[in-house]
Amino acid sequence: MAQINKPNEYFNTKLYTGNNSTNAITGVGFQPDLVWIKEKSSTSSHRLIDAVRGVGKGLSSDSTGAEQVIANILTSFDNDGFTVDDDNGTNENSQTYASWNWLGANGTASNTDGSITSTVSANTTSGFSIVSYTGTGVGTSATIGHSLGVAPSMIIVKSRDSSGRGWIVYHKSLGATKKLELQTANAEATDSGAWNNTAPTSTVFSVGTGGDTNTTDNFIAYCFAEKKGFSKFGSYTGNGNADGTFVYTGFKPAFVITKSTDIAQHWQLYDNKRNEYNQSSKILFPSLSAAEQNDPNAAVIDMLSNGFKQRVNDIGGNGSGNSYIYMAFAENPLVGTNNIPATAR
Repeated sequence: MAQINKPNEYFNTKLYTGNNSTNAITGVGFQPDLVWIKEKSSTSSHRLIDAVRGVGKGLSSDSTGAEQVIANILTSFDNDGFTVDDDNGTNENSQTYASWNWLGANGTASNTDGSITSTVSANTTSGFSIVSYTGTGVGTSATIGHSLGVAPSMIIVKSRDSSGRGWIVYHKSLGATKKLELQTANAEATDSGAWNNTAPTSTVFSVGTGGDTNTTDNFIAYCFAEKKGFSKFGSYTGNGNADGTFVYTGFKPAFVITKSTDIAQHWQLYDNKRNEYNQSSKILFPSLSAAEQNDPNAAVIDMLSNGFKQRVNDIGGNGSGNSYIYMAFAENPLVGTNNIPATAR
């Protein structure tokens, strides 16, 4: 498997301050196809905007709400970032924001690999695709092409049309008989209706008879395949100890999300721009609209040269004997040809 040596060409975190007017956010390093924004300094819902659905169309990871058409939420995807306007969730005056940015294809293509034709923006180098599809209806199963060329390790699906339908998550560590929900603290649940009890393949992912992934709504799916030196998806068991569980990723992480699977605890998100030094105690919660938490006695991890390590007895990320899944993206590979050594911070 070829290794990505410059991860920031495919994923990057960008921090900025709002101005309640036209605000061009630069320094991302590429034209993003998915921008996920969270106001750090105040309570506000997460905003996810992607180039397949188009500018001015937002979804919130902490809500089951339908897609909102808000013209000023994000007005353009630019060569080196994006532009926001006077939406409070993305650009309130003097408030501070974190944005997480992924590169797709900077364009779309039709995919007919599945029983449903999808519209896809796929980056096969980084293993990321945005997939738009229309479901066939409750009571039927279907397959959808993702264009990655390898099986996704994680898939996140959301109805664009129906309020009340959640963000349904597939993770390879749980398998296709289970699901998580991004907008809740809920533990894993057995649900054949989500993924039709069928693991994704190199060409398609399957949806079952459940309305959260396959009613007659329009859906958006974010698909992630594991790539050496860039991304890692796996699981670990907590030890309830300040010398906590070490998770090997093979790279210095830039972005880590964890989620307890056997108990109800909220999703936890860390990145290398808000947390410039270890220990990393600045945390946001994808399943909550809450402002950034900075409590060294609560959830804390170290981002190391080759993975991350839990540093407190926190049931949200390191409860003794509890099970967790994670997704991680790289700042630097452990070994590469980019002439930037991977070191702990």
